[in-house]
Amino acid sequence: MRKISDYRYIVGDAVIGELYQKAKSLYGKRILHINSTFIGGGVAEILNNLIPLMNNLGLDVDWRVLHASPDLYLLTKKMHNGLQGESISLSEREKKLYIQASENFAVYAKINDNDLVIVHDPQPLPLIDFYKKRQPWVWRCHIDLSHPDLKLWDYLKGMIIRYDLAIVSKQEYSKKDLAVRQRIIPPVIDPLIPKNMPLSGQQIVEYLKEFNIPRDKPLVTQISRFDKWKDPMGVIEVIKKVKQKTDCRLVLCGSMAMDDPEGVEIYELVKQAGKDLIKSGDLILLTFENTLLVNLLQRASHVIVQKSIREGFGLTVTEAMYKEKPVVASNVGGIPLQITDGVDGLLVEPKDYQGAADRIIELLSNPKLGQELGQKAKEKVQENFLITRLLRDYLDISYHEIIQR
Repeated sequence: MRKISDYRYIVGDAVIGELYQKAKSLYGKRILHINSTFIGGGVAEILNNLIPLMNNLGLDVDWRVLHASPDLYLLTKKMHNGLQGESISLSEREKKLYIQASENFAVYAKINDNDLVIVHDPQPLPLIDFYKKRQPWVWRCHIDLSHPDLKLWDYLKGMIIRYDLAIVSKQEYSKKDLAVRQRIIPPVIDPLIPKNMPLSGQQIVEYLKEFNIPRDKPLVTQISRFDKWKDPMGVIEVIKKVKQKTDCRLVLCGSMAMDDPEGVEIYELVKQAGKDLIKSGDLILLTFENTLLVNLLQRASHVIVQKSIREGFGLTVTEAMYKEKPVVASNVGGIPLQITDGVDGLLVEPKDYQGAADRIIELLSNPKLGQELGQKAKEKVQENFLITRLLRDYLDISYHEIIQR
């Protein structure tokens, strides 16, 4: 189990000392996080890394996962799509299903002995209506809220206004029509988990053999869930254009998150779109959850791609940047918070397939450029997007909501 002191030689003593000092005022206070899944996706990963470190600081922090049926996850995926800009409509039956899941959870999940409750994303949002509110509640939204479906947003606002604070990942996601205090907190990565720990050249060679990934041509990789907003079919079209100029192999690697029932459907569409590349061995599809595999792919690849159409933040971009890899990514959501085009990565418009192909070709033909971008990328992440910064943010929020309120 990692300890706060393990990060001393990454961020320095001043940062670690500040975290210990901030934690003292919260001794004896109980903090609870609630989300919809314990594995798969960036939220579960952040909580898996954040909560043990908060407890290591001397706090009392717990984590609950909403228990729900597959029907709820189908519905909340639809809501996720609506929040990211798709036009949807909710029937009365769907609204009842959505509310009922939180009501059922509240029957056996007694949480009022906590001093602060932090609810992540829309799935558990209605929970606040089924408890006597005796403490501050915070809603943490990890989704791109810049252009939500207006009817859906109005429906959800009726629940959000009971919260004391809403947290989003980017200034553009804050909402002027939301009568709740709002704060901007970008997500982060943990540099000491297996996904981000250093691998030697020999380990990379051995693990590539173990996972049956050939090394005879450059690797271009996108790591993300099989989700239409990540545009995996578009990545295939980009690679087809790249291969007209230079040879390479595409790897699409994405786990199937418990709360994303569309994953299997999208995966099948990707297989169909890339069948010729699969047949020639120039497209590898990987669907199992393995942090070592993600680490390996990001370090072994010549170029990392994140060609999202919508993106709340994009932690796979952060991970690749920390590993000093050149990234070609869409200029959407939280990605331009991380990448300054031409300085520490390359940005393209989401539907500019030829532009994305040209940037990949440029990097494959000019490794020195990739090295320069990668070095600057790691510096950016080191300064802004490591878990010690998120710990500080949550300590500040907890102090403000519990002590100063």
